[in-house]
Amino acid sequence: MQYLRVNWRKSDDILDIKQDVYVRVLESASELLPQTARSFLFTVARNIIIDRYRRERIVPIEGVADLEATRVPSAEPGPDRRAIARDELRHLQASLDLLPPRARQALLLKRVEGLSRKEIALRMGILESTVNRHLYDAVNLLMDLQHQASLTTGQKP
Repeated sequence: MQYLRVNWRKSDDILDIKQDVYVRVLESASELLPQTARSFLFTVARNIIIDRYRRERIVPIEGVADLEATRVPSAEPGPDRRAIARDELRHLQASLDLLPPRARQALLLKRVEGLSRKEIALRMGILESTVNRHLYDAVNLLMDLQHQASLTTGQKP
């Protein structure tokens, strides 16, 4: 009961939650007895609290007069953000094209393919210390190119 009081904000619902916990534990125990009853009981209680919280967040469609008021903004960017992102990608691609080939290859293997420095060294047939040097050079050159581009366009790097 103390766990329920601490984790549920509405004191009127605690007895109902306790009964739900009893029912769910009884149903589960009729199939298979838990190894540790205490942790099982707390897990069931936590799951019931989570379920109730989720149910409270649901807004019934019948109860909403203005459906436009309930619209959730889309996670997808708008046309302006897509255009800006495409422009930034073009600038990045142009900067990548200016890098030395081995430095560009090491950077793409690290950042795009997510390979470790050891894997990059094996794939490129070079030492790990050389991979480190290529990555260092690539990042510094990209930063310089971005800084130069920001000075000419007046934008932030």
